[in-house]
Amino acid sequence: MDLLTNQKDYLDCLYRYRNSSIPIEETDDGKSYSQCAKYDVDYGVWEASFWAGNATNETIECDEGWVHDSYEYQRTIISDFDLVCDQKTAADLAQSIYFAGVLFGSFVMGSLSDIIGRRVSLILTVSLVIIFQIAASFAPSFWSYCTFRFFVGAFNIGGFLLAFVIVTELVGPSKRVYTGIIIQLFYAVGAMLLTLFGYLIRNWEVLQLTIMALFVVCYFTFPFVPESARWLVVKSKYDKAEKIINKMAKGNKATDKLPADYMSKVKKWNDAQTPEESNVRNPSFIDLFRTPNLRTTTVNLMYNWAVCSMVYYGLSLSTSDLGGNIYISFFISGAVEVPAYLLCIPAIESPLGRRYSTSAFQLLAGVACLITIVIPIGPWKTTVAMIGKFGVSASFALVYIYAAEVFPTPLRSVGVGICSTSSRIGGILSPLILLLDEVWEPLPLIIFGLSAILGGSLVLLLPETRGKDLPETIEEGELFNSRKSTKSKEDVEKEAVHKTENGNYLNPGFEKEDEI
Repeated sequence: MDLLTNQKDYLDCLYRYRNSSIPIEETDDGKSYSQCAKYDVDYGVWEASFWAGNATNETIECDEGWVHDSYEYQRTIISDFDLVCDQKTAADLAQSIYFAGVLFGSFVMGSLSDIIGRRVSLILTVSLVIIFQIAASFAPSFWSYCTFRFFVGAFNIGGFLLAFVIVTELVGPSKRVYTGIIIQLFYAVGAMLLTLFGYLIRNWEVLQLTIMALFVVCYFTFPFVPESARWLVVKSKYDKAEKIINKMAKGNKATDKLPADYMSKVKKWNDAQTPEESNVRNPSFIDLFRTPNLRTTTVNLMYNWAVCSMVYYGLSLSTSDLGGNIYISFFISGAVEVPAYLLCIPAIESPLGRRYSTSAFQLLAGVACLITIVIPIGPWKTTVAMIGKFGVSASFALVYIYAAEVFPTPLRSVGVGICSTSSRIGGILSPLILLLDEVWEPLPLIIFGLSAILGGSLVLLLPETRGKDLPETIEEGELFNSRKSTKSKEDVEKEAVHKTENGNYLNPGFEKEDEI
């Protein structure tokens, strides 16, 4: 946004006097008027002094505010809170604070939903997003705005993750991938809608309220959102789980396919699980690191989520560097995600499966980032950059599916949550990495490219999940993530593992009383 120092006494003829009141500075783009300094002039006698040839060349900092160019935007937080000159980095800080809230929400909301339920947590998060979004729209100061945006980020990501987990746990193995991709597809649609709203609404407060109104629409969908039957079974709430399953079977005209005693079998199976695991304590993120196979998978996915987020937001935030109209560039950046998500479906259902497809897409993103470095600004650079965005969008969608499939039911929400926490760290780092172009222009893309290539290679160490039943217990999750998990279930059950007398896993890194 262009701005000029504000000269109150001559605001009506600012452009007439700016050549004599505002110094010209050398920039990377050539000469331009200073945005942070003005000539030290006594405006009571300035006009006479100027025409007498006695104007001063001494400059001082702007001390009477700024006049912001409103051609592109009417009002922004930058213009309203004067985030310019020595406060210029505050705008980036606001984005980092938002991502810090996203990080907080990723961790907290996953654990909360494992305790109080998916549906209740979803309604709670949407309600809190609406409250804090309204508060942010009327924030009286920059720091209050940042505070409200922190909580918007926390509950916004919480709602997204909860919706993802609910859908994943409601459908069978044959439909998991389709539902997971459809959710990701709406993320791209949201980015394109944001471009449209941003183009039509040039006032940041009105834009915030418009986004809030979209969350209000969610209340009309809640009557159709059931609680997760899987979660209800794990919590031994069999009557509620049976009602939901029967309702779904009736809606699908498949009631005749349900055995008459199916719930008694489910109850018998669930009651047979270890009391320590099922009834004594609630699972926590610590359980993801207690056993070796789950620990390796968790760390691997955490890194890949962080890299996908870092590269995804890095390419998204740098769309203005592609040249041309900023709205068109941002729209294209969102639109390229649509074919990326749609291609995910045939890719991971092909013989490539989840593992090789995720690896290929992420390697494509990394290579595209590195190639972009050597291409001059123009249509080819834009094309290759969008290929990179295509690849990282697809891999980002697939790691969501991966996390929802490899973690056992008691740890699924907290597992997805901790992976999302890692991705938000990547999101926080992304704008900071982009600042490294001041040190060396290609450096951000080199970091993005090499990180993505490493992540794509590490994906090959994960188990294949195509066509597999979701692990229902922590014990099954440990077996599922073993090296033999890509073979038959019978082979997996033969895996030699360390167990305690009651059949639970024992990690030598923990004391005996910590066994699960």
